[in-house]
Amino acid sequence: MIKVGIIGGAGYTAGELIRLLVNHPQVEICFVNSGSNAGNKVSDVHGGLIGEIDLVFTEALPLNTVELLFFCTAHGDTKKFMEAHELPETLKIVDLSTDYRPQPNDKGFLYGLPELNRDALLNSKRVANPGCFATAIQLAVLPLAKANLLTNELHIHAITGSTGAGQKPTSTSHFSWRNNNVSVYKAFEHQHLAEICQSITQLQAGFNQAINFIPMRGNFSRGIFVTAYTDCSLSLEEAKQLYADFYADAAFTFVSDTAIDLKQVINTNKALLHIEKHGSKLLVTSAIDNLLKGASGQAVQNMNLICGLDEKSGLLLKSIGF
Repeated sequence: MIKVGIIGGAGYTAGELIRLLVNHPQVEICFVNSGSNAGNKVSDVHGGLIGEIDLVFTEALPLNTVELLFFCTAHGDTKKFMEAHELPETLKIVDLSTDYRPQPNDKGFLYGLPELNRDALLNSKRVANPGCFATAIQLAVLPLAKANLLTNELHIHAITGSTGAGQKPTSTSHFSWRNNNVSVYKAFEHQHLAEICQSITQLQAGFNQAINFIPMRGNFSRGIFVTAYTDCSLSLEEAKQLYADFYADAAFTFVSDTAIDLKQVINTNKALLHIEKHGSKLLVTSAIDNLLKGASGQAVQNMNLICGLDEKSGLLLKSIGF
């Protein structure tokens, strides 16, 4: 059994992570740290876990009792923790914040998109889990980068559910504002652009095209749906083959022959892609669950890889259907 601890256990991603780990056949959760909830039952905060977990949140940090540590902390807090604490040398880490996604970094974190860095992850001890928008967008365009075909501007629209904004209520996340509503935010300057560019240039050195990214808030709770298009010389059949080859060994990413929708991936760790050709434009649609493949599911996938477990262990989840 892999003994794990969680730092920052009260948010949406932590709740999903705990749910996955409680049902993982090869994991034992030893502690869940939360300063604001210390002494409260985990199931009092994450009500869906009633009857599944008896742990209470703790302020203690028994780091010597675990083999792997998850950070579900606010952006900036993982770096503060790493600088303030001396961690056991053998301790493995999966960080869900943005802090160590820039590559390289001074703490040896590897960018944890398995479809890009799977072989390297097998020999890694510290993983920077990708962002949710970044995951969905990279999966849509990385096969083109691998073939050096991103030679024109990329145009991307992506819509995300309200859980992407975190658990703390804000003026743009509470129900009465979000329901029956759609809005644009951080147009052309979303923070995930940096890691998207980083991964593209890893595969296509010298990439210098504009990425015109328009993020949108949707009136649903979870999921991300991406449309990405660019000029491309490939025929539709050539593009389909390119994507099929790139994801031939991917555990959770699949190319669909028919148009996809968001409900197909909700409550799963799957990423679904669909490809169309319209004149000179190649259109790729991509869908993921932002809390699973976009966060906690991918974190467990990374844990499986760096701990030598079956990559799919604990992640064979079913979609919500209709």
